[in-house]
Amino acid sequence: MTRTALVTGASRGLGECIARRLHGAGYRVALADVRLDDAQRLADELDPSGASALALELDVREKADFERARDLLQQQWGGCDILVNNAGVSKVAALMDISPEDFDASMAVNLRGTFVACQVFGAHFASRGFGRIVNIASLAGQNGGTATGGHYAAAKGGVATLTKVFARELAPAGVTVNSISPGPLDLPVVRETVAPERLEQILKTIPVGRLGDPDYVADSVLLLVADNATSVTGACWDINGGLFMR
Repeated sequence: MTRTALVTGASRGLGECIARRLHGAGYRVALADVRLDDAQRLADELDPSGASALALELDVREKADFERARDLLQQQWGGCDILVNNAGVSKVAALMDISPEDFDASMAVNLRGTFVACQVFGAHFASRGFGRIVNIASLAGQNGGTATGGHYAAAKGGVATLTKVFARELAPAGVTVNSISPGPLDLPVVRETVAPERLEQILKTIPVGRLGDPDYVADSVLLLVADNATSVTGACWDINGGLFMR
């Protein structure tokens, strides 16, 4: 049986790595993003025929967008089996300078987006008796954030809690829900936006002395969505180079 996966924020960065890994492993992949053109370019690269890769315009803040994606995948491929909630936005801001509007905007993407996605696709998976949900959380949600804004850290802490809530709710229906909390990753956006001297300072704080490998995070997603990953649910896998140990 060929499984179908929906990955949000799939057009670039970690989402692109995850989408590529899933497709390479034989999954059909729906690449969901607010940047439809970028998602379409990746879908065309993975499979120009569209038989195993398609692009979807999706705003994670809108529950209706997830409902439309669910219905499209039902029509296109007979349903969906896997959801990877990867889309997010991170802004550096001094804690006392974050406005209520900025706080709400961060929550809408980073936390509410995960909530409505788990609602829509959790119910879809439960109706089918099988499903895998992987939420991309963050080290910031575990240690309070050191390089990101407090609104982002708070939202990602909420993602870890939502993972447990949905895991408990959906377990009897054959659906597992887990999260992965990466630390700083070796992604182009990091090297493009972080000054070299600041990056050097960050590296000195990481016990293993290097940024995380996004492809390894993608490999971890593959493990969590496997058919035989039935006993792992409500878990958070830490991939942070030793920055947070428990």
